[in-house]
Amino acid sequence: MKQPILFLFFFCGFISNSQNLVLNPSFEDFYDCPRDMSLFHRNVKDWTIPNNGTTDYFNSCSEKMGFQNFNGYQKARTGNGYAGIYAYFKKDYREYVQGTLKTTLEQGKKYQVKFYISLAENSRYALKELGIMMTSEKFNASKSKVNINAKNFAKRIPNLTFRPTFSKEFYDNDKDWMEVSFLYTANGFENYFALGNFKTNADTKKSKARQTKYESFSYYYIDDVSIELLEKEENVKKETLKPVEEPTIKTNEIYTFKNVLFDFDKSDLLDISIKELNQLYKHLEANPTLKVEIYGHTDTIGLEARNQELSEQRAKAVSDYLIGKGLDVTRITSFGFGSTQPISDNNTEEGRQLNRRVAFKLIEN
Repeated sequence: MKQPILFLFFFCGFISNSQNLVLNPSFEDFYDCPRDMSLFHRNVKDWTIPNNGTTDYFNSCSEKMGFQNFNGYQKARTGNGYAGIYAYFKKDYREYVQGTLKTTLEQGKKYQVKFYISLAENSRYALKELGIMMTSEKFNASKSKVNINAKNFAKRIPNLTFRPTFSKEFYDNDKDWMEVSFLYTANGFENYFALGNFKTNADTKKSKARQTKYESFSYYYIDDVSIELLEKEENVKKETLKPVEEPTIKTNEIYTFKNVLFDFDKSDLLDISIKELNQLYKHLEANPTLKVEIYGHTDTIGLEARNQELSEQRAKAVSDYLIGKGLDVTRITSFGFGSTQPISDNNTEEGRQLNRRVAFKLIEN
């Protein structure tokens, strides 16, 4: 099986123009001091909620809804205010924050999305994946309190896109603020965005239960949300780097991803995988007549039935990521082969790591 390096490319740095496009990014401007719970919607200026949840607003002006509150203690990262959402709760109940942009994002331009979260002390679970839903109009699911299936909405609703976040570790810090940051390529319609957990409870990856007397939930504080245009930094190592041609990716040939590997008995995408998957998506976007097949594989440890299931899950994880980026679902198919097609020795940990892999093949439509 061929295993060439899939993509070779220049290192290209980015610099920010330091203009945050999010209105009221740290929730400082409000109409009424929050004397009780559920006073985020229509109270924090330029912010709303996209469903019928009861997102909370915390501000030091309030005794009940200040830094010491019903779910723990946390100072604002900056200023005096921040938001609070249930990212995991019984019966798929969800809360979100929906922000407003100063200007519409420019098609094809890259933006740095960044926000800070802190796990409330009374939370029983920590999560490792949240997400952002971008829309041209304010999203309104006012009759629903459950999770918004943004991934499915993105497939059938124009001017709506979904971008999940990925973290190797759980967001479990209940003392300090944790940064969530990623790059986003704009479609050119984005005026609003929503943050939160868009998955059902069954699909949400959560940590082992923490010691708490409260029922099962995951609650996060949110502060300092920013979306900034990035500009390519010119002449980065221009004189020291020699041009490198991208190898031709032939159709009907199987290529193994170099860095799309998995931990033992896991199907979670690792952070190291994202850059390579983004490159494949870029290639497919530039060649709309191509379809792609994704192949998942495992090592030989464990039962055959489990390995088959795991290989299918790994292929699906890659497929779901590409679809989440915007690839039409009709252009991608995933398969699992269990441990039947090893490319290395299963008697060593290094060999087993290589066998826990995903490959792909491009097919002319």
